[in-house]
Amino acid sequence: MCAQRMHPDEVDLDAPLVSRLIDDQFPEWAGLPVRRLPSSGTENAMFRLGTDKVIRLPRHPRAVESVAHEQRWLARLGPGLRVAAPVPLAEGAPGADFPWPWSVYRWLDGRNPVAGAVEEPRRLAADLGAFVAGLREVDVRDGPPNCRGIPLGERDAFTRDALAQLRGRIDTDALTALWEEALRVPRRTAPGVWAHGDLSPGNVLVAGGRLSAVIDFGTVGVGDPAVDLIPAWNLLPASARGTFRDAVGADDDEWARGRGWALSISLIQLPYYWDTNPALAENSRHVIGEILTEARAG
Repeated sequence: MCAQRMHPDEVDLDAPLVSRLIDDQFPEWAGLPVRRLPSSGTENAMFRLGTDKVIRLPRHPRAVESVAHEQRWLARLGPGLRVAAPVPLAEGAPGADFPWPWSVYRWLDGRNPVAGAVEEPRRLAADLGAFVAGLREVDVRDGPPNCRGIPLGERDAFTRDALAQLRGRIDTDALTALWEEALRVPRRTAPGVWAHGDLSPGNVLVAGGRLSAVIDFGTVGVGDPAVDLIPAWNLLPASARGTFRDAVGADDDEWARGRGWALSISLIQLPYYWDTNPALAENSRHVIGEILTEARAG
């Protein structure tokens, strides 16, 4: 799934480079086998180290800031979550062949679910809802702002630019109307709470039909948590959305903002990753189709 370049300023990463970084900085792990993992992720490349560790390296300069952010807040949030999350083991430093910090985490078993092929949709919906609800209950003191916990209007220019790029390839007239409808939803007035910020299928692990872990906390922070409703459209079938919504406790306005987030994210991703990340582009098309179908059904 995506070892090819997705960004013009992306660096080259491979297993020999990662092995050199490990040998130089963590001699206790020197000689352990390193292999690249297939992933639809766009910010970090992942390599398995031995049997019980995973390495995450930023692919491009804009992903570097999240390395320290994720390490810091996972150490605080992880133990209190209702599902497994990455456990930071070490933070690597820039090396001769790699210019940025990077992370070593404990390996988490599980696989990424696929939209349209979820084994136990209502069980997964309940599990995801419990995770989101539990994260919202964590003390927000000193928590950083969530870069996605913002009003939808702040994404208007980016979303309309994506719609312009997609004209002639999808039903942009209908989607523009849906986006404008989302912009009219009242903003959240309650204090901000914790939100993961990127609950895409690639950041969810399942085992035996149940949620086994949530990964990639690079966007975690405090703000409007409506963005964490996006699994309702990027992963769960329509038949399980009510279960997810009930578990989270979302009211009508929050649910509508969550759908707006799912639409905006997918519209922006689709033209950018159309050729370079087939899995992510396909999921974006899936989300757009689900939202259109839902709207037409009334």
